[in-house]
Amino acid sequence: MNQAASPTRATRMLFLGDATVTDGFRLIGFETRADPTEEELEEILHQLVTDRQNAFVVLDHHLSTSSAPLLARVRAEGGRIIITEVPPLDAPEQFHCKIDEEVRSLLGEQRGGGCSDE
Repeated sequence: MNQAASPTRATRMLFLGDATVTDGFRLIGFETRADPTEEELEEILHQLVTDRQNAFVVLDHHLSTSSAPLLARVRAEGGRIIITEVPPLDAPEQFHCKIDEEVRSLLGEQRGGGCSDE
């Protein structure tokens, strides 16, 4: 019952965002890009999509709210590339997960829960 092991693709872990946070992510094994532009974000996402790479991408709040078309597409498709965000260091209390409102509407809740502090 020996089965040949299928080759496992490594998942790239990337942090793109505020330079004050990149060292911490680098220390735990992430590839980092400090203070990237929206164009750089698009280039990186394009490379991941084109090369069909698995990736876990953490964006700072500024980049996560970008209007980059490929970012919206990758989020909508899901799959090999997972995108999440971290709150701004100077205003963590203002952080709200994009899914907060959807969860509240499904549960009929008016406040609390999720990733945000209200």
